[in-house]
Amino acid sequence: YPSGNLAILLVREKERLVCIVQEDTPTKARIQAVFKSNGRSTCYYPNGAVWINMTVQGGQYLDQAGSRVRRWTWPNSVTSSGPCVPLRPIFLSLNQHVGVRILGQDRITVSFLAMGQQAKFNVGTKVQVSDGGRLPPAARLGEDELLLLAFRVRILWLFDRLRGCLNFPSSEQWDKIKPPAYLITQALKILQLCTTSDVSDEIRGSVRAIASS
Repeated sequence: YPSGNLAILLVREKERLVCIVQEDTPTKARIQAVFKSNGRSTCYYPNGAVWINMTVQGGQYLDQAGSRVRRWTWPNSVTSSGPCVPLRPIFLSLNQHVGVRILGQDRITVSFLAMGQQAKFNVGTKVQVSDGGRLPPAARLGEDELLLLAFRVRILWLFDRLRGCLNFPSSEQWDKIKPPAYLITQALKILQLCTTSDVSDEIRGSVRAIASS
């Protein structure tokens, strides 16, 4: 910074690179953003709350209270076999001198501007979800596994609905609360697995009822 304080630090952590943005403070400077070459990155508000959080699957934009403003999935994420939620360009000002521009997984730029001089750092990366992030092959899924997956989606949907009811106490709004897009996608995947797995019609019907209710 013009003050002489360290603004951006590039370090190597084992086999990955890390870009760290610090606030303009001489001592005990707080971290304002961390970008890792493995696809995991986080930006923070001045008060320390998480602003942007990104993984190899996608990312989310939060307000200062911690509520999600929007989310997105990267087009190359193997976990998003259904329609993905596209990223809308994001521009952040971490402080007076440092800004962040997010246009895609491999198009993330940290810009530093001070005293008429500018420096840009490309901190994006093209990392896909490993095979471990995928659901097991349909042939390996038995009745118990399918039921557990269906109950998991159902429980997550109930928790999300509960949060919605707390935000909108009026019972007139409850029926308008829709499942999040990622839960709809997971439910469709489970239903697809259910049709191709070697399970009884009774179990198949139970899974459908649980996951799609």
